[in-house]
Amino acid sequence: MVLLVDFLIYLLRILHDEKEGNFMEQNINAKIWTGPFLVALINNFFLFTVYYALLTILPIYILNDLNGTEGQAGLAMTIFMLSAIIIRPFSGKIIEMFGKRKTLLISELLFCLSSILYVFIESLSLLLALRFFHGIWFSIVTTVLITVVNDNIPESRKGAGLGYFALSMNLAVVFGPFIALTIFQLYSYKVLIIGLVTVIVIGYLFAFTLKVSEYHPQTSTAKWYRLSWHDLFEKRVIPVAIVGYLTAFAYASVMSFISVYAETRGVFEYVSLFFIAFAIAMMAVRPFTGKLYDTKGPNAVVYPSFIFYASGLFLLSNMHTVATLLVAGVLMGVGYGSTVPCLQALAIQSAQKHRSGHATSTFFTIFDSGIAIGAFVLGIVSAKWGFPMLYILCGVIITLTIPVYWRLIGRKKDIRYSEPVCSQQE
Repeated sequence: MVLLVDFLIYLLRILHDEKEGNFMEQNINAKIWTGPFLVALINNFFLFTVYYALLTILPIYILNDLNGTEGQAGLAMTIFMLSAIIIRPFSGKIIEMFGKRKTLLISELLFCLSSILYVFIESLSLLLALRFFHGIWFSIVTTVLITVVNDNIPESRKGAGLGYFALSMNLAVVFGPFIALTIFQLYSYKVLIIGLVTVIVIGYLFAFTLKVSEYHPQTSTAKWYRLSWHDLFEKRVIPVAIVGYLTAFAYASVMSFISVYAETRGVFEYVSLFFIAFAIAMMAVRPFTGKLYDTKGPNAVVYPSFIFYASGLFLLSNMHTVATLLVAGVLMGVGYGSTVPCLQALAIQSAQKHRSGHATSTFFTIFDSGIAIGAFVLGIVSAKWGFPMLYILCGVIITLTIPVYWRLIGRKKDIRYSEPVCSQQE
């Protein structure tokens, strides 16, 4: 009860306090949309488009062409995420050892080669092996790309810049499945793979033009050959990552079960509209929330975003009509679509400049674990208590995440939101 009262008092103080001017001193009009930023954003969009397209079409290919079971189709999805989660903690060390540019170009090249191999795979065992191999390079390339784009965003525009960058991932959630299903229905599986490979190769060629800032701290040679907790994780990111874990855990209910739930309610054919509403809402608020983060700090974005997010989940629990489905999509687009970029920016800004790769890998290791564990746990919940209870539970989790965020991050007075927490000279 005391914690709740303190939290409410703190919220009231946020609403009435003016920031001490440290945000206004920053150049809020600094330019974001530079050539390197645009190249990185488009490249990221291509990577996640391929990821979500394969996520959509491979189960169909496994069931129809490889005569696999539903369990084997699910395993093909799980094994990709498993390898990505396993390798993610090592990504920061890899970036630190080989440099951002070399890591980016090699990992994306191997991601391209992995994508090409889908054309030739005609057995389930080889497909599962390829999925594991593919997940490794997806994990590394997406981690290093975030650190590269972070270098190309002005310090005073981190919230807006990383928000737009995260938007490219979220738009791929809509575009990837759409293009996959369209091409697969009109042409064939192999034509789809060739199209996806063409897209990712174009992105790879443009990656050579990216401006990359390397940072090599003075470190003893022996240290490069030791592997410690510090080499795998950035402890300063853990509080943000815990909040990200809870956010992702609840979102697993949408990624894994929204289609099945919609089918039980007789609105399956409108699920694609849910994601379109999600994307439109997310794009509509992105300029506003990005500027709000940079001028007022993350608390001004996170608290209302969690409220929108929880509202969308609660609404889904009582979904019977298309209108309810779409409104829930809008609420979650505003909530989830604003929360994740904000947490991502907080994670990067909580670490020293040369540790941005470790910060990114730590955050997404824990975030991806939330999706993986959430899908498993919520599958049990849905089987035992049904989908309405599943979404009520997720709404409660996000509601409780608000005081968790306040306790771990929001109440701290010494966070500098519009510049790195620990500046280092390049």
